[in-house]
Amino acid sequence: MKKLSNKPKAVIFDMDGVIVDSMPYHFIAWYEALRPFGVRVSCFEVYAQEGERWEKTLRGLLKRGRIRPTRKILNRIFALRQKIFRKNFKRFIFQGADQLLEQIKRRNILLGLVTGSPLNEVENILPKRIKGYFQVIVAGNQVKKGKPHPEPYLKAAQALNLNPQECVVIENAPFGITSAKKAGMFCIAVSTSLPKAYLGRADVVVSALEEIGQLIPV
Repeated sequence: MKKLSNKPKAVIFDMDGVIVDSMPYHFIAWYEALRPFGVRVSCFEVYAQEGERWEKTLRGLLKRGRIRPTRKILNRIFALRQKIFRKNFKRFIFQGADQLLEQIKRRNILLGLVTGSPLNEVENILPKRIKGYFQVIVAGNQVKKGKPHPEPYLKAAQALNLNPQECVVIENAPFGITSAKKAGMFCIAVSTSLPKAYLGRADVVVSALEEIGQLIPV
């Protein structure tokens, strides 16, 4: 297992599936929104593409279903997806999230959040007490290229006035891990959504947030 040799200046978290146990609700929303169009999506497909900008994900799913992704159809499906998500979503913060964020804050390490979700969704999903920990939030609608492109994490590092090598990323999905590694950051993956076998590009894979504190030098 790789270990950090130096104390990082910032730890940047993904949101869905890392801090908030929201991935089952994202799956339900995509599944129900696509069903009227005859497109079936699996839980694995949604989890594996987590972090990608919604439009890119939706275009790919529609093309697979042989449906031309016009702007009208894209907007219609996404609006339905958002409605279903808001109706069903119940906020569950992963065990250990509050404690880990507080622990990192006490070590005088900056905190950032990078998510593929739009900013208005971040506002609805994150409790104020959690949101208050982050100096920087980069949402999916604030970048031109989402995960797995490195832009989201590079933008977060720039906003924190840090070099990428001074940041550590906490992720849970292949696209997010690829984004972090392409940005030149050390990446710790937590297997909350997918088995460890799918998270192999990360520098370290853990089973729970409680394991992360001991990996970060004081």
